[in-house]
Amino acid sequence: MAKFILGPKGSGKTKWLIDRANEEIKKGNGNIVFIDVDDNHIFSLDYSVRLINAMEFNIKNIESFYGFLCGIIGMDYDVEKIYIDGIYNVFPLKNDELEKLVEGLNLIEEKFNTEFYIGVDLKMEEMPDKLKKNCIELEID
Repeated sequence: MAKFILGPKGSGKTKWLIDRANEEIKKGNGNIVFIDVDDNHIFSLDYSVRLINAMEFNIKNIESFYGFLCGIIGMDYDVEKIYIDGIYNVFPLKNDELEKLVEGLNLIEEKFNTEFYIGVDLKMEEMPDKLKKNCIELEID
């Protein structure tokens, strides 16, 4: 199941995602993709991590985002993990849509053995109950 990295702006979600992507690529088990809303982190990520600027792909809703993710995996079956940052800047995402997104991602994970890590600007109590077990909440230091 997709993992959600929770916390308010400034809590370190982006750093957490970048650090994990960099750690995973060094293990060499598969390809790593980092989806962001700009190219600002190109020098923070290991050169082997594939950085994709989601703003370049006209993603308007959860269905087109799901298709976007399927396209990434369809082009490279060796994608092991996908880290997603700034999803709220790509398209408006409501809390109730998170469950719908996870249902689709679960199908991808099972079929292609790809894991998803998604940074969201929410607190644990704002997450739907059935998704809480897959959340990691970060606090502002």
